[in-house]
Amino acid sequence: MTLSTPLLLITADPSHPLAYLALRYARAYLQNASLADNAPNSTNHENSVLNIFFYADAAHTANRLRWQSADQSNITQEWQALAAQYNLVLPVCVSTALSRGISDTDNSSRHQLETENLATGFKLVGLSELAMMMQGDCRLLQF
Repeated sequence: MTLSTPLLLITADPSHPLAYLALRYARAYLQNASLADNAPNSTNHENSVLNIFFYADAAHTANRLRWQSADQSNITQEWQALAAQYNLVLPVCVSTALSRGISDTDNSSRHQLETENLATGFKLVGLSELAMMMQGDCRLLQF
């Protein structure tokens, strides 16, 4: 039995409760998939994949200069830790990121911006990446 690959389309600003719900879903899904893959007598040897795409206001999550008060968890750092733990790519729509003042080194140079502020682990990509994730058997969940 083949299950569809979840695609988390995150559009909520990092301060919105839905942004934290997306993170909790991703964490739970990956932990569950990891346990299932390591279970004895497991017949599912497929790579448990979770696709993630940050779009619209969720691009703010990728801003390494985004300040967070000490009494709240830093969602950027939490995504970075999850990505490091499970070797995930954290793609962010380049257009929505640039329009919100978030840039990597290449785009800063290309658009004559003073500096870059993309957080480590995040990657600016075009919408074609989202289209490719949606091909085939995917289950789209928008947060």
